[in-house]
Amino acid sequence: MTAKNVGLDERLHAYMLDTMLREDPILRALREETARMPDAQMQIGPEQGQFMQMLARVMHAKKYLEIGVFTGYSSLALAQALPAGGRVVACDVSPEYTAIARRYWERAGVAGKIDLRLGPALDTLDDLLAHGEQETFDLAFVDADKANADLYYERCLRLLRSNGVLLVDNVFWSGKILDASVNDADTTALRAINAKAGKDDRVDATLLPICDGILMVRKR
Repeated sequence: MTAKNVGLDERLHAYMLDTMLREDPILRALREETARMPDAQMQIGPEQGQFMQMLARVMHAKKYLEIGVFTGYSSLALAQALPAGGRVVACDVSPEYTAIARRYWERAGVAGKIDLRLGPALDTLDDLLAHGEQETFDLAFVDADKANADLYYERCLRLLRSNGVLLVDNVFWSGKILDASVNDADTTALRAINAKAGKDDRVDATLLPICDGILMVRKR
């Protein structure tokens, strides 16, 4: 039997959102403000945010690591999903974009859960490891520069507890990973991390056809 995969055209995508999306009004306001910005394509889709919230709740996650904040949609969604006393460590390099994020975190009443670290994410991850936070995070999300995907992957695995989950965004890269003529650093890194995770005996891995593709791995 041949496996079938139904692609989401505009009608099916609209049906999915109309039927299943439960988006907090503050999340929606942030998404709509970001949609008017020149780099709006960097924001995750609302269905992806909802999936990540469900995953955090199913896992009873209390500690979440985010690499790449942009205007704060994913960090806000996860901060809302974490219980009282939950902690988000959010890594980014842009004070301009994260100023928008801070405004919405405050508006939603979750700013106290979020530890924003401005600076190169690899430095932040190394600092977390140096201060004894290995194997303490429940969930991690990588949505930053793609060329460093493998470096983020390795550090996140060290920071995640056993049965912790890592999500890497944009791993379909608008289909460019299948185009042999495209060999820039970002595309090459995403091809490599997908291939690596598929054979990595430290994890269970799958590719999810949500938005631009999510690599999901569970640390064994």
